[in-house]
Amino acid sequence: MESTMKEMRGGASVLDMDPKSTVGGGVEDVYGEDCATEDQLVTPWTYSVASGYSLLRDPHHNKGLAFTEAERDSHYLRGLLPPAVVTQQLQEKKLMSSIRKYQVPLQKYMAMMELQERNERLFYKLLIDNVEELLPVVYTPTVGEACQKYGSIFRRPQGLYISLKEKGKILDVLKNWPERSIQVIVVTDGERILGLGDLGCQGMGIPVGKLSLYTALGGVRPSACLPVTIDVGTNNEELLKNEFYIGLRQRRATGQEYADLLHEFMTAVKQNYGEKVLIQFEDFANHNAFTLLAKYGTTHLVFNDDIQGTASVVLAGVVAALKLIGGSLADHTFLFLGAGEAGTGIAELIALEMSKQTKAPVEETRKKIWLVDSKGLIVSSRKESLQHFKKPWAHEHEPVKDLLGAVKAIKPTVLIGSSGVGRTFTKEIIETLSSFNEKPLIMALSNPTSQSECTAEEAYTWSRGRAIFASGSPFDPFEYNGKVFVPGQANNAYIFPGFGLGLVISGAIRVHDDMLLAASEALAKQVSEENYDKGLIYPPFSNIRKISANIAANVAAKAYELGVATRLPRPANLVKYAESCMYSPLYRTYR
Repeated sequence: MESTMKEMRGGASVLDMDPKSTVGGGVEDVYGEDCATEDQLVTPWTYSVASGYSLLRDPHHNKGLAFTEAERDSHYLRGLLPPAVVTQQLQEKKLMSSIRKYQVPLQKYMAMMELQERNERLFYKLLIDNVEELLPVVYTPTVGEACQKYGSIFRRPQGLYISLKEKGKILDVLKNWPERSIQVIVVTDGERILGLGDLGCQGMGIPVGKLSLYTALGGVRPSACLPVTIDVGTNNEELLKNEFYIGLRQRRATGQEYADLLHEFMTAVKQNYGEKVLIQFEDFANHNAFTLLAKYGTTHLVFNDDIQGTASVVLAGVVAALKLIGGSLADHTFLFLGAGEAGTGIAELIALEMSKQTKAPVEETRKKIWLVDSKGLIVSSRKESLQHFKKPWAHEHEPVKDLLGAVKAIKPTVLIGSSGVGRTFTKEIIETLSSFNEKPLIMALSNPTSQSECTAEEAYTWSRGRAIFASGSPFDPFEYNGKVFVPGQANNAYIFPGFGLGLVISGAIRVHDDMLLAASEALAKQVSEENYDKGLIYPPFSNIRKISANIAANVAAKAYELGVATRLPRPANLVKYAESCMYSPLYRTYR
């Protein structure tokens, strides 16, 4: 093998693989990329990569100044690098120092994206080691601004762009992607990016950001991840007039034209990558999100993070909060502001868990959950005019016009915001809620921060320090009457990376609601007494890889139990197996 790399200058180099990396047994690989995330029949001991100048321009294998003297000789790097040889730790220290100097979050985002394009392993090392600091930079809230300005900051394309121009050729487009073994695809059509609306082709920032979290937090190999944007046009007039817009300059395609393009995409993905590839729908508008999930849920491995991921993370927070507010799930009354895909998705999962615990039919447990939309409380007299996904929540009650009226009439113990409209939990609403609850649970979930239904400071101040609070975007700790409150973040990043890893390591071919309940249960169990003492209902992100491994194990166990797992036999210890499958950002040794 050694001779391969010296056959020609600038030709192939050989990258060492760990000889312990065996097939089938789940033996831990020191690099963390076990056969479960490789998904191939033979794990080679070596494989070829570019050398010389090309190696330094290859983000997957470039190590910059961390190439050793011997590696510089073997791989024709002499003179192409300054003489210093540094460790990955020192590179990390230098880069974190540089990123912290930027005052503007978007500059930090751009610095991280440039690093990802230059040195992939160092990018993930930074993100894993500094997850609490960098998560808001590579994901919400900063990714929202990045999408709004994507046309202006666009440098090198990431992911696959599939537009109406590619109709009839989508399978060929997928074959243009250099990686053959894809395990997770995150796809958006850009119509409902966070709470920011239709950003068209510029929504690509979301799949790119989500997949970097699949790797950093869930340990799925970067080469197994594929970000996709389906461009069917945009109804955003500002973008259509913007000279820097990178997408199709036309109004959105709808109806049959839209359905046909999506169907061709879904068929091509299965044909090219097989039955076990996870397709995560991201930031589709309500009318398409529910339709796509229902249509492909029985034929593909599909997951909608806005409907199912949000539901799972919120249910985990509610279950954990019961330790602080008392009672069982069925003892509480829930009121939602927002009846879109997030609100109805959360409500349905809470009703399912309540049904599982009480053995009552889900039609009964739904009656403990009330939803308010833009027209007021959803009640049975409105049933005829409601969209199909709102109908199960139309209960018997006289009409109520607004949220304050609903709070007074329903007297909820839990108030959840998924409206996408900022500052809708007013002082009067929170004071009213606190008047009949010793410890009201308030979850203001809309992203980014500007769209949050209330701030942490408002929730704690207006409830006189009694509220248990969690939000979708991060808020700083707040001191009230001498006590420091640490707001929880109901961030989907707790759930989807571990959930996806669980599907991959079990070789699942379908997603089932019971898997979402299993993920919530695993997350809620990770909240410690120390976290509860601070009023937290979510564990700290610093432990996210441990949390993801536990979620993956619980989800995989459910996949085996339901008979939808294909990776047999089932590993004896699923938590250890999940950990052994996780990608590690440590540099590899070159011969």
